[in-house]
Amino acid sequence: MEVEQSHSQIDGRHLRAQQTRQKLLEAARQIFLEEGFHKATISQIIKRANTGYGTAYVHFSGKDDFLIVLMEDVMAAFYAIAELPFFPQSRQEAEGMILHQTTTFLNLAVSERNMLKLFSEAMGTFPTVQQKWEEIREQFVQRIAQDILHAQKQGLARAEVNPELVARGWFYSHEMYLWDIVKSKNKASLDEIARTLVAIYTGGLYESSPASHG
Repeated sequence: MEVEQSHSQIDGRHLRAQQTRQKLLEAARQIFLEEGFHKATISQIIKRANTGYGTAYVHFSGKDDFLIVLMEDVMAAFYAIAELPFFPQSRQEAEGMILHQTTTFLNLAVSERNMLKLFSEAMGTFPTVQQKWEEIREQFVQRIAQDILHAQKQGLARAEVNPELVARGWFYSHEMYLWDIVKSKNKASLDEIARTLVAIYTGGLYESSPASHG
């Protein structure tokens, strides 16, 4: 009975710790969005979360640490797009899938514009945030490269190109438009941007001979 009670106590502490961490994260998100990353302070976050300094620093080492976790959460939604099943049987099918992914990615950038703006602000000041973005970018590149390699094995994509190099260029183009959306610099519609990106990408990567259309 004593062992069972001990496990129960541990589980209870763990649950409370997780709840406190989540409360701090939500407070940080609110404060960052209200004040901007640079003006926001740890004190404001702690006050909003109604926790103590010691408790907050058990979970997060500093203001940038809060933002990094929030960045991971937001970008997980973007990465879910990259992880959509990609097993096309023809170039036309591949183009349709890629257009869907690109359009969804750009629309998500619009809906997450305010959070992405925070990330952009922080990257210029905190090397830790910049490093986290580079890690996220690399994760995307490797996932996209897998899809390209699959298309090559199916005889749909040009076999002589390096999947990772192509994937890097493909993600960089998305990244450029993502930051344009954040800064409200995009003058074309998202649909036009997506269709143009896909036309250039698939036109260069995918074979156009009738035999390759499956």
